[in-house]
Amino acid sequence: MSEVTTIQLDKSVVEELKEIREYPRQTYNELIEHMAKVFKNIKKKNQYDEFLHKIQQSKMKELWDNKEDEAWEHV
Repeated sequence: MSEVTTIQLDKSVVEELKEIREYPRQTYNELIEHMAKVFKNIKKKNQYDEFLHKIQQSKMKELWDNKEDEAWEHV
């Protein structure tokens, strides 16, 4: 048997949890587990996006900061 703990939640949070359940008999434990997994995936994706952005910055600077483009700005 797994260990169980009690947490205190505001009644407004409980009402929000009730509203977002995927099915009527879904437990709060199942719902919070699912929310944690989704949050972790979003966090991983965000880290990946930031990594790609940093890599692309130098290439974009190379492509955009050049004499040919600057010449067109003063035409």
